Amino acid sequence: MTSTDHIDWHRLHRITPVLNAWKVAAGLFAVFVWQSADQLGELDLAVTTLLLIVAGVIVLGALLGLGFSALAWSRTKYGITEDSIFLHSGVLFRQQRHVRLDRLQTVDVTQPLLARFTGFAALKIESAGGAGSNLTLAYLREDEAQRLRNELLARAAGVRMETDEAGVQHAPAAPEMHLYTLSPGRLVGSLALSGGIVTMLVAAVGLVLIAIVTENLSSVFAMGAPLIGAAAYFWSRFAGEFSFRVATSPDGIRIRQGLLESKARTVPPGRVQAIRLAQPPLWRFKGWWRITVNIAGYGAEETTGTVLFPVATEAEAAHLLSLVHPDLGDERPLEVLRAGLTGDGDEEGFQHTPARAWWLDPLTWRRTGMRMTGTAVLLRTGRWWRSLVLVPHERIQSLGVAQGPWERKLDLMTFSIHSTPGPVTPTVHHQDAEATSLLLAEMTRRARNARRSAGPERWMTPTEEGSGALHEGRGFGGVLPSRVVSSAGVLPASPRALTDDPGRMAT
Repeated sequence: MTSTDHIDWHRLHRITPVLNAWKVAAGLFAVFVWQSADQLGELDLAVTTLLLIVAGVIVLGALLGLGFSALAWSRTKYGITEDSIFLHSGVLFRQQRHVRLDRLQTVDVTQPLLARFTGFAALKIESAGGAGSNLTLAYLREDEAQRLRNELLARAAGVRMETDEAGVQHAPAAPEMHLYTLSPGRLVGSLALSGGIVTMLVAAVGLVLIAIVTENLSSVFAMGAPLIGAAAYFWSRFAGEFSFRVATSPDGIRIRQGLLESKARTVPPGRVQAIRLAQPPLWRFKGWWRITVNIAGYGAEETTGTVLFPVATEAEAAHLLSLVHPDLGDERPLEVLRAGLTGDGDEEGFQHTPARAWWLDPLTWRRTGMRMTGTAVLLRTGRWWRSLVLVPHERIQSLGVAQGPWERKLDLMTFSIHSTPGPVTPTVHHQDAEATSLLLAEMTRRARNARRSAGPERWMTPTEEGSGALHEGRGFGGVLPSRVVSSAGVLPASPRALTDDPGRMAT
């Protein structure tokens, strides 16, 4: 157990109990309404009396929530050392948790609506130990949260801290270069062209027509709840991805988003485990792609934190991909990428489902396939819902194959790369067994070698080549120059005029 005797402990801001109390009050009020609504309706009481009862319940809930939150605040403290951050909390059951900074995955600054209005923020610290090892510091003043985020990222990167005249160490904010902002028009258009909202609109029109013909509204009421649920989902997508912005800085990729709840997160270099570019059928008219990633610590239940960019053009997607994986490891990177995004067959060296298995995948057998480059594995699936998954060799956790009865009969295999929990599942079905076995052996060798030669966890710590040293790489052709910046240094800037799409804000 790490000693905590020498740690300089700090408390969260005194406003924390007030910002947390409304959650307890809202929960008590919801339970009260759910349990007592029918009984209150049967009572012969005046409207003002009913309103007073409801107001009393709200006030009581707020007082109880405030009291419990104040007690929890008084038992919570945090501290930072050179290599860890500690959090002690708990009222009935004490918790003493810490995160090693060399295991740091992301640092998010979030502002719920009430905290946003009052100038406070919460700091969410994600580590490679999984969701159970993450820490949340709620609440701090917004400037204090930003300062603490800078300090954590600087210490995690191995940057030496600056010391002022009073002997206090400070971490200056790393400069950033803005890349892309998602316009509201493109966001609304992407939701309108998504399969879910089209299905919802068709179902709603069909129900209205049925109700008119049968003169019976029961079918409309029966579908009310599912339609409301679908509408809530699309609202959460719109509100969560509104004003989505991406920038680069020495401490990683910075992402800001949110309409009602503002979120700012930083993904350090080399922390992305797998990348997926997906395209629903109706997005083809605009050439849009959705980019999601697996990041250790977020888990499969996380939604907004695993989106690298909600709606990107092909050129923007190629550039964003180059930020998390600077070198595709091939002499023709753009051609390989396009073959993975929209191609089929064996173009650019992709191995696809053999012709003998066409009846298992009559529409997608030429599309479903994979390719190995010098630095990554690419998995291509989907004829209508296109998908391309990229997994760097050094991020491969393990490899797996499976055979069903028909696959054994046809000498086929289902191939999987085991990654951290998240929205990306690297799997391709019905591949030739012999060719897949050879690829699996080669991937195992390359993954082992890549892990041995991977950069340090503290990515700004000087290596034998020096901090931020350039190395020769193949890059992404017309998207990035052939000389790319390694994960030990500053991420490259975006080239201008990648696309004329109006959804991109000029930089």
